[in-house]
Amino acid sequence: MSIKPWREIAQPHKDVLEGTLKQSEFAADISQVAAGTAAPDYQDAERFFSRTFITEGMRLLLISVAQRLAGQGGDPVIQLQTAFGGGKTHTMLAVYHLASRTVGTDKLEGIPPVLDEAGIHELPNANVAVLDGNNLSPSQPIKHEKLKINTLWGEMAWQLLGKEGYDLVAAADKDGTSPGKAVLQDLLEKAAPCVILIDELVAFIRQLESGKYCAGTYDSNLSFIQALTEALKAVPKAMLLASLPESKAEVGGVTGEKALTALEKYFGRVESVWKPVAAEESFEIVRRRLFQSIGDAGERETVCKAFAELYRTNDGKFPQETLEGGYLDRLVQSYPIHPEIFDRLYGDWSTLDKFQRTRGVLQYMAIVIHRLWNTDNRDALIMPGSIPLDDALVRNKSIHYLPPGWEPVLEKEVDGPRSVTADLDGHHPLFGGVQAARRTARTIFLGSAPASSLQRVRGLKVERILLGSVQPGQTVGVFEDVLKRLRDKMHYLYSDQDSFWLDTTPNLRREMEGRKQNIPAEEVMAYARSSMSRLFGRSGMFAGVHLFTASADVPDEIGSGPRLVVLSPSSGYSAGSGDMARSAAEDILRHRGDQPRQHQNRLIFLAAEADLVSRLKDHARTAIAWKSIVEDVDNGRMNLDLFQLKQAKRNREGAEQAAIQMIKEAYKWLLCPAEDLSKGKPSLAWEMLSISPSAANPMQEIAEKLKEEEWIVSEWAPIHLHQLLNKWYFKDGATEVSAQKVWKDCCNYLYLPRLLTEDVFVNAITKAVSTCDYFGFSSGKESETYLGFTFGGHALVYLDGSSLLLNKESASAYKEALDAAERAKAGEVPVVPTPSTGATPPTTPSSGAGSTTESVPLAVVKKMFYGTVALSPIKAKIDFATIMDEVVQAFTSKPDVDVKISVEIQATGDKGFDEALQRAIKENCNVLKFKSAEFDE
Repeated sequence: MSIKPWREIAQPHKDVLEGTLKQSEFAADISQVAAGTAAPDYQDAERFFSRTFITEGMRLLLISVAQRLAGQGGDPVIQLQTAFGGGKTHTMLAVYHLASRTVGTDKLEGIPPVLDEAGIHELPNANVAVLDGNNLSPSQPIKHEKLKINTLWGEMAWQLLGKEGYDLVAAADKDGTSPGKAVLQDLLEKAAPCVILIDELVAFIRQLESGKYCAGTYDSNLSFIQALTEALKAVPKAMLLASLPESKAEVGGVTGEKALTALEKYFGRVESVWKPVAAEESFEIVRRRLFQSIGDAGERETVCKAFAELYRTNDGKFPQETLEGGYLDRLVQSYPIHPEIFDRLYGDWSTLDKFQRTRGVLQYMAIVIHRLWNTDNRDALIMPGSIPLDDALVRNKSIHYLPPGWEPVLEKEVDGPRSVTADLDGHHPLFGGVQAARRTARTIFLGSAPASSLQRVRGLKVERILLGSVQPGQTVGVFEDVLKRLRDKMHYLYSDQDSFWLDTTPNLRREMEGRKQNIPAEEVMAYARSSMSRLFGRSGMFAGVHLFTASADVPDEIGSGPRLVVLSPSSGYSAGSGDMARSAAEDILRHRGDQPRQHQNRLIFLAAEADLVSRLKDHARTAIAWKSIVEDVDNGRMNLDLFQLKQAKRNREGAEQAAIQMIKEAYKWLLCPAEDLSKGKPSLAWEMLSISPSAANPMQEIAEKLKEEEWIVSEWAPIHLHQLLNKWYFKDGATEVSAQKVWKDCCNYLYLPRLLTEDVFVNAITKAVSTCDYFGFSSGKESETYLGFTFGGHALVYLDGSSLLLNKESASAYKEALDAAERAKAGEVPVVPTPSTGATPPTTPSSGAGSTTESVPLAVVKKMFYGTVALSPIKAKIDFATIMDEVVQAFTSKPDVDVKISVEIQATGDKGFDEALQRAIKENCNVLKFKSAEFDE
């Protein structure tokens, strides 16, 4: 749904558009209005009310004023007390213009409904006295014609009735003593209907504490206020409005606090409660003063509904309040300004001593709107993310209320032409298309800049950052992503769980960045190797995993499985150009140091994506830098507060996880060497395969890929071994081949299958010889006889130098000869021809002298085995384990075989054995139950 930008619906006032509106014009001065020298917006009653939103508090007050002046009730004394910029003076101006107007009340916008509610048809004009504590001096008399008036009561009397009024209090004015209640009552009765407006009273009275001035003493002025409030109760058509400060910044020290306490006591006897401006009312106050028109109601509602729908469809991403029905009403009421701006300015910025609530918001937003209009801003609403902090006027106004140090933060990080946000938006189209980085940083600034470092809970939550940044039609995830990028790049941005804030003190990222630049390449490689060992340290199907290992250090042995060689990051692979990776892998494949490598078919290679190597190194440097910061704190070499320490540890953990993930993303290429025989000559070829970076267990992922692509064979069907034997070994008349040779050839030559372990080869043989479909097996050969021959039966297959594989034809013929010999032995067949294999089957005794046929010799049955082997004393433990697996286990697996093992140890020392050694050896031998253990000369 396409929605119109605010500039096509709302129309600011001309002075806001042109930038000719003076900031001082927002500061209403009641003395200037009384003197007739104020700006037109304040001086002219009609214009004043046309730009004034009558709030609930102002409406109730004006009703009371109208009733009082008409003699129909109302409050005699009303005290206005709110925080700085809370609208006190503006309210007084409304009363002033209502009482002293020169036009009919029907010309004053918003007043007729007030009078109707008050039940007044004709409102009389009233005499008005304006006493401004900031405009009067206790030591300087005020001149009116030929008179010099010294006191508040003298000035009040003059403004109400001129010389006639002054004469009533003249004596008291000259000697600085308060006139009595009766005198003041007489004055008020003659001046009625009348209104007395006293602004900044504390500012005047606090100056009288130190002594007596022509304006009277501190006590005489307080007595005047007390007498005046009492007199007003007795005069039905007279009333007083007085403003008192609420914040300590306005009170002015101990004397001011004392004066405020006394005045509150006197006013408290007769005062009426005045309701200050509510938050929602501030919307209309600002809007009416800054905008000439807010456009068509239907168009406004369309925009606001689009925002409400955005919040509804992204439940959980924005504050809960946005899902309530009342929030749509807030959007409509504040249009074309987003409510979040008002919440931040009225809620956060108004806590600053120098920031005046409504006045400060007006001044700030006037500059913002002027700048947005002239830069053709197309936002649907004016949001925190819309505030152009790159503009000098907006920036200066923003930091005017803040402590020193914010300008470089805004310029370098938040919203300058060379800022972090400009760089992110400029280099990432996804961000730049919606100015995600700038809008997010602006929102964080508006919501966190007024905060104090002493606050227990700081920052703006992610949901409020999104609320101030995202518009309808934009993807919330883009802003969530850019927030993470800003956290990693900005030096003045802090974060704690889901809260973010800006500060003038650099975060630890600057310290980290400084350290990061000085980390040597060797340390980066060491960290990468250490991190990779956590991912690839468990060898799994591999006999070993070799990280960034030189060719001389990669073993050249068959081992218990293939070996995975992880190439150095400098030997990266890319689909377009993988020469560096292939070259490095080929060097290890062909050589072990200076020697040629024999078992080439036992190696698989893993290489990094060349385009990601620089990012991998950067992540490694970041992790090393954070780790060094935490170590320096732990070792007392660096001082951090508790929050910074927690942040450093979180960043270290985050950086380590990011480095691990970067390794997964970078090391994605499996390189498998293979050879094709072209014209009888092997030609090296490389097969490449990428693995998923999202795999929880990279080693398991690699194993599955290798098996899936059959780069490593973990289960081998007999038919495949049969075909391999026929192709390479049973040709040119060959009928048998060493089983061990075939296995070793599979480990050496790249054109043969790469078997996982020797067991895969043995299992294939075992399955094959259990039938008569493939080939036969013999554990050895003596003369012309195959020992342990199996073809179509169960065989205990193990590999040594004597085990043989026989092609199908030879195995079948030999088996037939064996069967014939067995039948002859049983008396069934007396003579069997010699098979053509060249090997002679076992024979039976001769059928007798003179026989004309060749008899079959009987096989010799061997019933005992003896074996002796010398073991290295250094490797005896390993060698003995091998003997147990390869020899002894073959016997013990037979239930009818009795196995006995003895160990003979001989040790000779030219210098003899000392007594301690002899004693220790004898004790150990006794425990181990040696039959004999003696030392000799």
